[in-house]
Amino acid sequence: MTEIIIYTTKICPYCIMAKRLLAQKGVKYTEINVDEEAGLREEMMAKTKRRTVPQIYIGDFHVGGFDELFALERSQKLNDLLSDAEIAV
Repeated sequence: MTEIIIYTTKICPYCIMAKRLLAQKGVKYTEINVDEEAGLREEMMAKTKRRTVPQIYIGDFHVGGFDELFALERSQKLNDLLSDAEIAV
């Protein structure tokens, strides 16, 4: 199974849109809210080399933020990346 991880904050509209798109695709994802625990944002920045949220991983592939996720959807490449993802219940 391909794991999907999304780094977020509580008040980020792009995070909300990214989660909504993934939910529409019917896939399960793990949300890591970088506001909830000290050090999570630093962990995200070390992993992604970026400060902004959302930061999205589909398996080992770093998608980037919502704009990149939506670009994959528009170009009809997102479904292929999600083909092995766990279905949300």
